[in-house]
Amino acid sequence: MASKSQSNFQDFLPLMAEKLGGDGLIGELCNGFQVLMDSDKGVITFESLKKNSALLGLKDLSDDDLYNMLKEGDFDGDGALNQMEFCVLMFRLSPELMEQSYFLLEEALQSGGFQDFRFPL
Repeated sequence: MASKSQSNFQDFLPLMAEKLGGDGLIGELCNGFQVLMDSDKGVITFESLKKNSALLGLKDLSDDDLYNMLKEGDFDGDGALNQMEFCVLMFRLSPELMEQSYFLLEEALQSGGFQDFRFPL
């Protein structure tokens, strides 16, 4: 059964991608990451997500929803989301955008959209 927050969800990423292009969308996702991250740790933690999610209109998400979001995107198993994990999660949560993601990723890579991203070692 869908939660209240899921049933009211409207996916704006495809519209943003159309308006901003690949570079602009990646830039906005990176801005969103900056809003949600724990500034001391440089990653999105449960605590930072809970504290800052209302700034992005996600105030109705339950603790379980927030934990599940972290778990869904946490590929390295450290219990937090780095910038790349966050961006990948946002694409994965947008079915329409997933269809367009190859094109957008290719566009961003060709124009240096990830030049400021630091890959974890």
